[in-house]
Amino acid sequence: MDEKFTRLEEKTAILQAEMSEMSDELYAQQKEIAELRRDVENLRSRLKAAQADSGILRADEDVPPPHY
Repeated sequence: MDEKFTRLEEKTAILQAEMSEMSDELYAQQKEIAELRRDVENLRSRLKAAQADSGILRADEDVPPPHY
């Protein structure tokens, strides 16, 4: 009986350690995703600013001249 109990305790300890490791990894991934989202938003705003300054019309703004 003691042997079964000891094995269960060992398995529980292993599972707890694995869960803690997974939790730490998930936290790191969430931080990285948040940082990547900020980077994408920054790039998106920079791209919009560059397009506005370029003088090039977007497809919906480009209207053919009247003689076409």
